[in-house]
Amino acid sequence: MRRHWFWLVAIVCLTAFSVWVVLPEESKGFTVDLNNDAEPDWVEFSQGLDLVGGLRVLLEAELPSDAYTTDELRETSNSVSRRVNALGLSEATVQLQGSSRVLVELPGVTDPAQAIDTIQQTARLEFVDFGGLSANQVSQLIGQRILTDQQALIDIARAETLAEEEASEAEATAEATAEPGETETGTADLPVEQPRIPNPVTGQPFTTVLDGGMLDSAIATFQQVDWLIQFELNDEGAEIFGPFTASRVGSPLAIVLDGVVLSAPTIQSQLTTGGVITGNFTEDEAKQLALQLRSGALQIPLRVESAETVGATLGQESVERSIRAGIVGVIVVLTFMLVYYRLPGVAADLALLVFIALNLAAFMLIPITLTLPAITGFLISIGTAVDGNILIFERLKEELRDGADLDTALDSGFDRAWTSIRDSNLSTIIICGVLFLFGQTPGASIVSGFAVTLGLGLVLNLFTAVLVTRTFLYLIINYSRSPVTSRRWLLGA
Repeated sequence: MRRHWFWLVAIVCLTAFSVWVVLPEESKGFTVDLNNDAEPDWVEFSQGLDLVGGLRVLLEAELPSDAYTTDELRETSNSVSRRVNALGLSEATVQLQGSSRVLVELPGVTDPAQAIDTIQQTARLEFVDFGGLSANQVSQLIGQRILTDQQALIDIARAETLAEEEASEAEATAEATAEPGETETGTADLPVEQPRIPNPVTGQPFTTVLDGGMLDSAIATFQQVDWLIQFELNDEGAEIFGPFTASRVGSPLAIVLDGVVLSAPTIQSQLTTGGVITGNFTEDEAKQLALQLRSGALQIPLRVESAETVGATLGQESVERSIRAGIVGVIVVLTFMLVYYRLPGVAADLALLVFIALNLAAFMLIPITLTLPAITGFLISIGTAVDGNILIFERLKEELRDGADLDTALDSGFDRAWTSIRDSNLSTIIICGVLFLFGQTPGASIVSGFAVTLGLGLVLNLFTAVLVTRTFLYLIINYSRSPVTSRRWLLGA
């Protein structure tokens, strides 16, 4: 019995922590704003495009299709995903579209300019030689767009691609007859790039020493009174950077992202495996720059082809009805278990409430994007949790009918039902794994949400259906043994 008390304390603590996680932020502090009439937002879960809407941005490769491989485009898509997610858009979806496009979906984002800004920050990172410039010229270039030799090569490839597109459009226009008064409209007003500044000394593009693809890691750290970034190079970067920095001690080296000069620290000594970037950064600036360095440069430069706001496909009323239906379903299940199984039903209801709390906490901690399929997977997992308890209680009733005493019937009910619960849940978890893998293909991401919530619920069910229910039921039986022994109907038998 002492063991059951130990597990009860552990379960209560775990449930209390889960409830605390789900509580709105304003309810976790020790002060209350009495002048704030706004209702607390209990649902702070990340929600998908079908629930809250958001923004959809289509990126197009700026190089001709024969200038890169499918693997390079896939790695570029992964770089976009790492950067966008790390910038706080943790539930962004990034998918390949065809052989030259990357689709980015940002749930809950409604500002197109902000989103396009975020996406465009995923472009090219360069270490650029500022040797020969005066301190005044370097300071004037901080925050400016400059022209580098690698960007010049990209411009040539971009011009070739645009020429091909214009030729195709001209051919299509020649074949089609436009209606009188018909005009074309774009899907979004994309920002116009500022002119890029060449080297003021030579008038030529700046020289790029290496790009972000040659970095292994970058971390923002605080030393003494300043924030700085420590970075490490891979083998390829070390072979280039070591000899270069040895010959440029005392010269400035610019950190350039998307053509914009972020900083231009002075090279203090030869750098082989890595170095330190200084620049009077604030904490946020240092972490942001470290993030940009870690994400690396895109192997294929991308431009924003279109950006459009997407409304919630379900609508607020549909979401509220779905939540209401889920709550009603849970209440019906709780009532059924209580009426049909009596005291065991009480234990099952308590275990089911613990199960729901653990799931909701996991949704916020992981975090998991709640789409309609994901919510469906969660509700199905609630049904499997009840199935496990039904197997246990039915086995308990069979043991009692066969003449077993109460303690033996309890032990047999849990022990013999465990194998069935384990095998059925594991087989479904395997199916969830297969669905998750299929959901990684372009256009099928909603399948992953269903698989994740259902699989997570099944894993938690292995804990709650046996251990939590067992703890509650044993303690309830122990403190009501006399009436239960004389009134077997209290056990549903």
